Amino acid sequence: MADMGGERVTEAVADAVAVLRAAVDRDWKAVRAGRTEWSCLKTAEHIASDLIAYAGQLAGRPQDRYVPFEIHLEDDTDAEGALQVIETAGTLFAATMRATPREVRAFHPYPFRSANRAGFAAMGIAEVLLHTYDIADGLGLPYEPPAHLPEHVLTRIFPEVQPGPDPWRTLLWATGRGDLPGRAPRTEWRWSNNLVLPTERLTLQGITPASAAELAAGGDGDFEWVEDGPFEGTREAAAMTLKAYEAGVHRPEFGLFALVRREDGRAIGGMGFHGAPDEDGRAEVGYDLAESARGQGYATEALRALSDWALARDDVHSLCATIEPDNAASQRVIARAGYIRATVEEEQAYGEAEPGLRLYVLPGRAG
Repeated sequence: MADMGGERVTEAVADAVAVLRAAVDRDWKAVRAGRTEWSCLKTAEHIASDLIAYAGQLAGRPQDRYVPFEIHLEDDTDAEGALQVIETAGTLFAATMRATPREVRAFHPYPFRSANRAGFAAMGIAEVLLHTYDIADGLGLPYEPPAHLPEHVLTRIFPEVQPGPDPWRTLLWATGRGDLPGRAPRTEWRWSNNLVLPTERLTLQGITPASAAELAAGGDGDFEWVEDGPFEGTREAAAMTLKAYEAGVHRPEFGLFALVRREDGRAIGGMGFHGAPDEDGRAEVGYDLAESARGQGYATEALRALSDWALARDDVHSLCATIEPDNAASQRVIARAGYIRATVEEEQAYGEAEPGLRLYVLPGRAG
């Protein structure tokens, strides 16, 4: 999947500015932007400020805070001047993304305290789309961006939101700006960047619905893979992730992760959960690696990290995995990660494994 973040930002800004220029003869200071408490001019300033702030995060790459700067419009700035600042900030942001390597992450608080360039791009596009809607609403202008732009946002930073038939109206509903048939109004929301878990030699990078769709269709999911990857099991797991997203039951922290080597930034396999923990706090894990990456301890290293992360949560009490009896390599991985063969009682508690498979468990604290 080609990284389209910069191009999408440029497109979103150009489309928004073209719409809003129809009202540059109005006094934007005197008009409130839709349902917000800001004027249209203040909202335009906010768009530009966020775009330049995101560029600053990617350029400065802080890991624990925002780069401490912001921009403001000069006191005598009119509507045309505000649009010029948005165009300038959008150009700088897009250029920064093009210069940012794939593996770079920088601080952003929601929800796991970091984001990569794809996440920052999606957040920037969201700021442009949503606040252009607010300004246009206040000025009485019609505005509806091309459908692929809100879809880009939804599939990257709203992984918990079930897709609807209309991506734009789904995004408006997801951010408390509109209604959607069959869904209760949303009064609180945050976008959700992907979770990344570090190990000594790897990072486990949460796969977004956008990446899952690309992997399931035979693409690279915006990862640089080793020559013989991704393996079949990763593509199947990506299809399961996509199915859960489309059904509205996807919980991204209990989805699929790409295993990416620190030394070269190449993805070597996939690992994750078969779904969120059940009512008893039990969750099932699965994994596979490209053949060239096997036998080097990567799977064990990743499984230990993922298991430790899961069992530290209040909603996970134990983990399990099912393995074919003749898969000795996978049995060694699971054993080195601390899992043990399930007892008859444990098999009954989890529900017996599928015929021909063995069940292994990693107990946590008591439920």
